[in-house]
Formats: sequence, C-alpha cells, structure tokens
Amino acid sequence: MNTGTPPDSAQGTAAGERLAALLAEAALPALDPVVLRAFESYLALLLRWNSRINLTAIRDEDGILKRHFVESIACACALPENIATLLDFGSGAGFPGIPIALCRPSILVTLAESQSKKAAFLQEAVRVLGLSTKVHGARADGLAVQFDCVTLRAVDRMSEAVTAAGELVSPGGYLAVMTTQGELRAVQSAAGPGFRWDSQHPLPGSEVQVPDGRILAIATRV
Repeated sequence: MNTGTPPDSAQGTAAGERLAALLAEAALPALDPVVLRAFESYLALLLRWNSRINLTAIRDEDGILKRHFVESIACACALPENIATLLDFGSGAGFPGIPIALCRPSILVTLAESQSKKAAFLQEAVRVLGLSTKVHGARADGLAVQFDCVTLRAVDRMSEAVTAAGELVSPGGYLAVMTTQGELRAVQSAAGPGFRWDSQHPLPGSEVQVPDGRILAIATRV
C-alpha cells in the first residue's frame, strides 16, 4: 500500500490497539500494520483540527474509532470488488472516503466537500497520509465525470444529495449510502427507478432489525 510511513505514529499505540480490538469485535479483517499506523495518524490529525474547527460532532477518541473508523472500514470491506473510481459525496472529515482509500488502495478516491475549512483538512489529511486521493473543494454536483461508485454518509439534506449523487454514478456502477433502516425508504425513493437495491449490510454496533439501525445500502445503476 502506497501510504508511506506516516509521521508521529508509533507502532502499537493505545489508539491502534483499540482500533484493532474493535475490528476484531466486529468480525472485520485485521489491518496491515502500515495501514493501522496510517489510521493512527489520521486520528491524531482529526483530533487536532477538531479542536479548532467543527469537523465532526463526535469529538472523543473512542467515539471516532467506533463510529467513524469502524463503520467506514466496514463500508470499505462491503463494497463490490469491481470498483476503480469512487466519489465520497459531501465527505466532511473524510468518512468513509479516506478509510476506503486506506483499505482499498486500488480504488482512486475523490473527496468532494464544499465547505472550505473541511476541504482544507481533507487536503492536509491526504498529504500527511501520502494518498493519491483527490479533493474536490466544491459542490459534488458540479463534477462533469461519473464514477464506478458514489458513497454518502451523514450529509445535509440526504434526499436531495442522493438524487444528485445518483447522476454521478456510471451505468452499472454503485450507489452506496450509509443510512438507517428508518430512512432507507426515503433514500430509495430519492434515488429513483434507475437503481436496483441489491444489498443491505448492518454496520457494527447496530441491529438491522430495529428502525434506527445503521446500515450500508448498496444499489446498482441499471
């Protein structure tokens, strides 16, 4: 994996050990030590920037590991294999796009974020982690290209975002939405009849049967 050796990351730190334990609890594959150190550097950068600007409402280390990192890694594991390009629509602090780039280095990831301060953070994270990931510091619906996969997670006005994101999926490509069981019907309606909803994956810490259980829903553009 072409992440280089991230600075200020010691192998076997408490955060890295905690993330490894959480992945094991969720029955997710263990990370390569180089990738684990990259996640440690990402966490340190996120905590530092989050003390100055509002990157994410979850501000404690354990919450970031559980909700942001583990859920995004689960998304990376669940995505189909035949994806070469991916757009993270409304990336915010980089979820799930940066974890996907770390876990699936064969995928060329683009992070779209219109808020300038968050886009600046994404640029710095990409630089620190040595990723080939692109940052589009403007509205995603202004892009003139399509992608094999478009992901969405916790974006504002989700239904409008899903509609716009669907237009950026190549024919035969995938729309991957991290949402809840209770919101799934609205997401499917917003995507429209051009998508076939193939699979749902409960995210770690959620039960798919309960109305607010967090899931990854994947649809194919037909």
